[in-house]
Formats: sequence, C-alpha cells, structure tokens
Amino acid sequence: MVNLTIDGRKIRVKEGTTIFDAAAMNGIPIPNLCYLEDINEIGACRVCVIELEGINRLVTSCNNVVEEGMVIYTNSPKVREARRANVQLILSQHDARCAVCARSGNCSLQDVANDLGIIGIPYAENLSHAKWTEGFPLIRDYEKCIKCMRCIQICDKVQDLNVWDISGTGSRTNVDVSRNRTIEEADCALCGQCITHCPVAALRERDDTQIVFDALADRDKITVVQIAPAVRAAWAEMLGVSREFATVKRLVAALRRMGFNYIFDTNFAADLTIMEEGSEFLEKLANKKNETFPMFTSCCPGWIRFMKTQYPDMVGQLSSAKSPQQMFGAMAKSYYAELLGVDPSRIFSISIMPCLAKKYECGVSVMNDAGAGQDVDVVLTTREVERMIRAEHIVTEDLEEEEFDTPLGVSTGAAVIFGATGGVMEAALRTAYYLVVGENPEPDAFKDVRGEKGWKEASFNLAGSKLRVAIASGLGNTRRLMEAIRDGSVEYDFVEIMACPGGCAGGGGQPIKDGEERAGERAQVLYGLDEISELRFSHENPSIIKCYEDYLQKPLSDRSHKLLHTDQNTWEL
Repeated sequence: MVNLTIDGRKIRVKEGTTIFDAAAMNGIPIPNLCYLEDINEIGACRVCVIELEGINRLVTSCNNVVEEGMVIYTNSPKVREARRANVQLILSQHDARCAVCARSGNCSLQDVANDLGIIGIPYAENLSHAKWTEGFPLIRDYEKCIKCMRCIQICDKVQDLNVWDISGTGSRTNVDVSRNRTIEEADCALCGQCITHCPVAALRERDDTQIVFDALADRDKITVVQIAPAVRAAWAEMLGVSREFATVKRLVAALRRMGFNYIFDTNFAADLTIMEEGSEFLEKLANKKNETFPMFTSCCPGWIRFMKTQYPDMVGQLSSAKSPQQMFGAMAKSYYAELLGVDPSRIFSISIMPCLAKKYECGVSVMNDAGAGQDVDVVLTTREVERMIRAEHIVTEDLEEEEFDTPLGVSTGAAVIFGATGGVMEAALRTAYYLVVGENPEPDAFKDVRGEKGWKEASFNLAGSKLRVAIASGLGNTRRLMEAIRDGSVEYDFVEIMACPGGCAGGGGQPIKDGEERAGERAQVLYGLDEISELRFSHENPSIIKCYEDYLQKPLSDRSHKLLHTDQNTWEL
C-alpha cells in the first residue's frame, strides 16, 4: 500500500493506482475531458492537472501513479489558473453555441467551463471545417471536436475497426475518418460507441425527430410506434426520475400524449423472431451434413455491417430471419393493416431503438416486403425520444402507467432479454428445447449464456445431442471469435453477436452519462422483468399463436419467408 496526502486528507491506496483514481476512490473528483479508464489515458486535455508538493510543474493525474509520501493539491490557485487557461484554449477551438447543441445540459466541456467560472474566451476563435454527408446516420461536427482522441481509441481498442484517426499536424491537427476515406468508405459498423464516449457533440446521431413530428401532425397518416426491449431500461435516465418509476408503461403514456395512434412493443416481434430463427436453426440441425455451421444471429444491423465488410465470405451463415424491428414493420403494414381495414400506405411506422445502425437498416432497399414503401419509415434513438418528451413539455413525474395496444403489444419475458448480451441466444434455446422435446425447460435452464464477458461459450444437452453455442458483444471480441472460427480452433453450432459491448443495453443510441458504462445495470433491469413475466417462452405468446393461426400459418411458411426473412447478401452498405 502507498500512503499519500490529497487536499489535506491522508489516504492509503494500492501501489500502481493513478492519482486520478486515488482521488476518486476517496471522494475527491478531478475534472477531465479525455480520460477513459484503460482506453484513453493520454492526458491530452490537461484538465486533470494537479499540483505536487516539491515539484515546480503541474502533472496530469490520469496517467501518473501515486508514490509514497506524495502531497497533492487538486484545486489550488495554481491548478485552477492552469485549468481555466486550458479550457479557454479548448473553447476557442470549439463551436460554443450551446443553445443549439444536442448535448447542451449533458456536456462535459460545458460542466467543466461552468465549474471554473468561465464566462468569456480571451483567445481568437479557430474552428475546424470539413464537409460531412448529412444523410448518414452518424453525424460528425468538426467545429465541436476538442481532439480528446476518445473516438479513435474506442474504435481501435474496443471495436477494432479503426474508422477514426489524427489528420494534419500542429495547429492544423484534427480528428477525421482514417486513411483519407469518406465515412461511407470506412467500413463503419454504425455501432455508435464513438458517440456515447464523446464528451461533447462532435459526434451524434442524425436527428429524425422533425420527420416524426410532421407525421404526427398529418391527419391522413396512422402512426404506429414500436418500443425496443433495451429502451425500457434507459428511456428516462436523463429526465430526473428513478429507473423504478420509469416503467415502459409510463413511456407508453408519454407517447400517447404526443399523439401516436398505436403504441406497440418490439418484444412482440422478438417473440416472432424466436419462432422463425429457432425453427430455422432446428431445420439446419436436422440437415447438418449439408449445412455450414455455426449459424449466426441476425438481429443486430451493426453486426451485419461488420460481417459484410470484414467477413463477406461468411454472410451466408447468418440466419435469414429479419431483426425484430423489421419483422414488426412488415407485420404492421400487412397483418395489422388488414386488422384495421386500412390501406397499408397510410401507416407510418416508427421504431424507438437503442441503436444507430437501425437507422441504416430501415432504409435498406429490400426492406419493403409489405408493399407499402419502407416497412419501417423512421427510427428514433432513445436519446431522440428523450428530446421529444422535453420538447412536448411532458412532466415525467406526472405520468400514470398505460398499457400497450393489442395485439402487437403482447409479449413474453423471453423477448425482453433480447436487450442484453446473450438474451437472443437464451430466448432461442428456451423455444428450441420446447420444439424438440415437446415440453418447456426450466425458464433459467440456459442462463449460462448471461454475463458481461465479451466472449462466452456454453454447451447444452438438447434431446441427447450436444449443442455448442457462443456469445460475443463488442466488435473487437467479435473479430477474435470470428478468427478462431475461421482457423478452426473453435467449433460452434449457434453464435449470437451484438456489435455494442453489453448488447443493446449499451447501444450507441442510449442515453449518455459521461464516464459511466451502464449496459450491465440496464441488463439487470431486463432480467428482472423476465423473472416477473407471466409468460417466459416465446411460443406461449397468445398473440403470436393467433398471428400464425390467422395469417402466417406456421414458422418458415411461404408468407413468413416473404415478410419475415431476408438475404443479407442483397443489402447495400
């Protein structure tokens, strides 16, 4: 152990602890802008500087470790003066029009500047300028970039895609798409992790809220909205209410106040996905000699983009089942339009997702199987819905719980865990077991696939046959798993991949709390909802049973294939 003094307090910490962590562990916050633990500890912003007794210069706390007998001052006049100068220099290269910024009120630079009492910038403005494709789901604003390098490190070290890099030198240094490529050429998976780790709004999602407001105002349109599983664990994190209060039924109430005509649950389509994907997997197992394994899940469009650019020769091993979002869109404009007795072209289909890549997925040209334009017309991230709730002046604390509409609002606990890494696999195995054995397993029989570990594997007995499965989240973990499959060092029958670490719960469209990774705690919310669900098996969903009886006939039927399946080889990037 190392003994030291921070701001007059004598403390003991483990050898090798950084000054920054030593202070944080003892309730002494040190401001920072570029620091990400184990990922970006470069001291680039120099906001975390501290004063060491006996040393004339200030040092960065994020990448200097404690030593025996250190006496540290984290907020001395010398430190505050240096921080103010550093932040003012950063602000001189940052578009400080906070009133029109998507991150206003949730911006680390804004917080640090306010804490330091900065009300003016004594340096000449020097903003970076470059063109960007405004229609792309991910938007980069060069004028807001503070060159913290977080996006570079997240993309390199966690997602292993190397989309971002430093360009220019000296005062012309900037962060840009790597190797002089456009973003369309950069093999970006649209995971959005660069956005959720950006301390400012240099990176954000394309804002589609006005399209939805316009649709709500159009009396000829019938607005149908679906809410993804992971959204219910996060939608009100920045709205000032507890997670216990912010149930999905209160989100339903908020959406009704906005004027949405029909509010449904993507969980319905997740149950539908399990019926189709599980049946497809069992069909492949029955014909194992003529099939190539493993079969990969296909719910995550970020993963599909990664597969198409990095492993194009293996795209054929993806399940042909569409994602729950796209299944729902196709059913809304076919099955549900028939139930309503309306022209499908009148239905305007909106999805609320924890994800950026879903904005890409809904626009893929072949995603129009219901014959009424795009099956899903627009995708909103969880953050965009938060902004809409604020714009409508809805007081979250005043909301009473309201039910989803039927029949596309009925779902099971198996569907809700889609939002956590391993959830799709667990839900699929529950139903696959039933389809093979003829009776339900224990609901938690396959919980070995749970957990935040980036690459997990498990084996299960399925009617006397050994079933080998793997689960990966985060594209760096995915690449390691894919290389192991390719070189033959591992063999699996079924593999679930989610592009974002922790799965959809940690998606690139989820609320941002700088410096915090919340996928794990959000996943626990979803598992808790599964545990208290009346139904925990997708094949027991009464609305799914009726949908097959009245419309789809059976899983993998001709109509099911037309509406619920796709060939990812035909997807344009």
